[in-house]
Formats: sequence, structure tokens, C-alpha cells
Amino acid sequence: MSFKPVILWTDALVYVLIAVIVIFAWQVRRHEHLLAPWRRVGHSASGMAALTILMFFIVIGLLDTIHLRPAIQNGNGGSEAAYGVEVLSLLDLLGTPLRTQVETTYSAPFATHLYARETVELPDGGQVREFPRLKFGGAHLQDPEAQLAGDIATRAAAGTGLALLLWFLIATSVIALVAHRRNERFLSTFSAIWRGITPVPWRAVFVTLALILLLGGAALALCSDYHILGTDKVGQDVFYQSLKSIRTGLLIGTLTTLMMLPFALLLGVAAGYFRGWVDDLIQYLYTTLSSIPGVLLIAATVLMMQVYMETHPELFDTIAARADLRLLFLCIILGVTSWTGLCRLLRGETLKLREMEYIQAATAFGVSHWRIISRHIIPNVMHIVLITTVMDFSGLVLAEAVLSYVGVGVDPSTISFGTMINAARLEMAREPMVWWALFAAFSFMFALVLSANLFADAVQNAFDPRMKTLAALARTWRRKKHREEPVTKSSSPSEDSLPS
Repeated sequence: MSFKPVILWTDALVYVLIAVIVIFAWQVRRHEHLLAPWRRVGHSASGMAALTILMFFIVIGLLDTIHLRPAIQNGNGGSEAAYGVEVLSLLDLLGTPLRTQVETTYSAPFATHLYARETVELPDGGQVREFPRLKFGGAHLQDPEAQLAGDIATRAAAGTGLALLLWFLIATSVIALVAHRRNERFLSTFSAIWRGITPVPWRAVFVTLALILLLGGAALALCSDYHILGTDKVGQDVFYQSLKSIRTGLLIGTLTTLMMLPFALLLGVAAGYFRGWVDDLIQYLYTTLSSIPGVLLIAATVLMMQVYMETHPELFDTIAARADLRLLFLCIILGVTSWTGLCRLLRGETLKLREMEYIQAATAFGVSHWRIISRHIIPNVMHIVLITTVMDFSGLVLAEAVLSYVGVGVDPSTISFGTMINAARLEMAREPMVWWALFAAFSFMFALVLSANLFADAVQNAFDPRMKTLAALARTWRRKKHREEPVTKSSSPSEDSLPS
């Protein structure tokens, strides 16, 4: 299939972010002092399990980041290729049945009929109100009432069986790789992983991966012939919308952080290092910014941007380009209005660091301010930046949902958790209640935010010197127990020898 690659603004920033992460990982591997805290993250069972779930979301988000415009037939008959105005992602192409199988209106999960009665014309010219059959959901069933449960069970069993086979192949490959790196036999490594005594908690990773693959395998086996999470008001598949919302949530969480970091890092370090009028000016700035309600500031900025975009439609060649630019501006606005907390932390840490002896010595030897900041201050505050960045991710995902709920979030054509909740809230009062859209949005968002929080806790425990990981505590407890055991054994005979 011929296509034209399309790189949106957010796509370009994601590619830059991936390149930065790769360079950062390469630098970390070369320096032992940078690698040590990340090893502690790898020793956390909850952190590795959360990272496994996050990788599932990241893969889906990356598939939805590669955009293209498929070729269409040239109506003029010329040899020049023509491309459609619809911008599709790789996830759209892989989920073509989910995207194209649109029903008339609401249908419940795994339903074969619409959720509302409609007037149906009978062959004899009469009319009757009934629940019409869906055009795609369960359309292959001759007798839905008798065949539905058995067909769902059969397809789900086939999907989970393939998922178990894939999990077995992945687990076997990882165990073989770990055994090769540790110069051990395969069975001894498998036994160590099964008992959970390996430094990296592979057992937690494999259990989490098995749950993801089982749910994913069953969903993929069923979603081509059923709407497993139902359809919305215009008949679109809710499962497809939930998958599309993942990219929006990840972009809000990551790009907003990138926009926030320069303000927080430069202003916080400058205020703490130079003190005096620089500190006063920066404090006045973020105190004033913090005194303005964030939602009002964001709403005013978004509305001004929306008016500008509506009055200049010639700047955008496709609807996707316009929606993407609005999403990028929302990230910028969130970043500009949310840097004050990190700035305060960095200012306080810099005030402490500038009084350290090695920085006082550098100042006495005439080292320039820029060199002191770049060589001594910024590297020693990066753990605060990293911890705050990871912990703010889930808060920004929730912020997007709230802003879209009140109508000042992403473009209406952009699918996000907030737009799904905003569209579903009006249907919660109808009878019978339409609950599945809200349930799907909350379930996916809950999994994303919970895994991000658990991973953030693991990063905080690893990078904060005042805290220890569970593995370190367990090793300390085992050493303490090992020292106490000989004393207990030696005291037992004396107790037995005591006269009754």
C-alpha cells in the first residue's frame, strides 16, 4: 500500500524524547555511579511489575505515534499520486476492524443487538419496535441466544492459549539469557526465578506479563467480531477509543514535563545560587503565578488559542494537524503553569549545596559561575528532578482528564480519557444507564496512573539516600536473623538442662 509519511508536531517531539532517552541510557551504562540507583530500581518487585505494565502502554502509544496518509485513486487519471486527507496511525491500520465497524448507536459489551429500540419495517409493510441486530457485533451468529456464550468462550480460550504460548516463549528466552549471563544452568536459573531469589524480580515480571498477555490475547481474539467494551452514541467501538486515549495521556504526561523542566531547573538553580535580587525576583514570579487559579489561567489561554486557530484555518492542511497543534499548546500551557513546585525544591537544594566546602573552594579559586552550576550544582539536583518528573506524570494525566471534562482540554476530534468521560457523563442519567464508556475510560486510566505511581515510588526509593528498597530491607533482615540463629541454638540445650 502506497502512503505518505506524516510527522506531526507531537510526533517529532516524541522522536526527540526517544533519542534523548537512548543517549541518557547509554551514558548511564558507562558510569557506575549513575547505574547503581537504576539497579536498585530493578531490584524492586513492585517497580518492575509497574514498568511491565507501562511498557504495554508505551508500545501502544508508539504505534499510535507513527502517522501516514494512505494513497487514494487519482480522480483526474494522471500519474501523480494522490493521498487522502485522513491521517492514520499504525495503530489505526492494525485495528482497522475496530475503526471501521461502526454501529448505529449504543450497544452493550458483547451485545448482538442495539441498546435502544428502533422502528423496523416488516416484509408485509408493517412496523414494529424492537432491538435491531448489530451490523458487526456477533453478526456471524445464526442464533445469538443459543450460540453467544459458547462462541465467546471458544474464542477467548483460543486467544488465551496463544497468549500462553507467547508468554512461554518469552519467559524461556529471558531465562536462557539470564542463565547465560550468570554462567549457570537453565534449570538452576529457572529454580532461582521460581523461588524469587534473583536480584531482579523476574517472577513478578513474568506474572505481570502473563496477566497482560492473557487479557490482551482474549481481547484480540474477540474484538474482531464483538464490541467487547460496547459502542458509544455514534456507534464507535469503545475499546478502540480506549486504546487511542493512551497516546494522549502519555503525551500530556511526558511533553508537559519537558516543557516544565527548563523553567524549573534554570530559575530554581539561579534563585538558590545567586540569591539577592535574583532570588527575590524569581520568588515574586512564582508566588504570583501560584496565586492565580491554575484552571482559570489554563482555560483563558486555551480559549485565546482556540480563537486564533479558528480564525486562521489556512495554517492547517488536515484536521489531525489542527488537533495535534492544540494538544501541543495544551502541553506547553500546562508546563508553563506547573513549574513552580519543582522550582521551589531546586531553589532550596541549591541554597544548601552552594554552602558546601567543595563549592566554596571552587569559588575561592575563581571558577566561573557557569562552570560551578554545570559541574557541581545541576548534577547534584538531578535526582530531585528525576523523582519529581516521574511522580508528576500521573498527576498530569489526571489533569488532562479534568480539563477535557470541563471543555478546555484537547480538541474534540482527539480521543482522550477526558473526552470519553465528558461524553459518557450525560448518559449516566438515562434509563437504562450507559455505563461501559465511563467504565472503560476509568479502567485504562486507573491502570496507567497506578503503574506510573508504583514506578515513581520505586524510583524515589532508589534515588533517595534516606530510603531503602524492599530488597535492601529484606537483606538486612536476613543478615540479622542469620546472626541471631546461632545464639538461639546455643541457648536451647541450657534451657533443656534446667531442672523442672
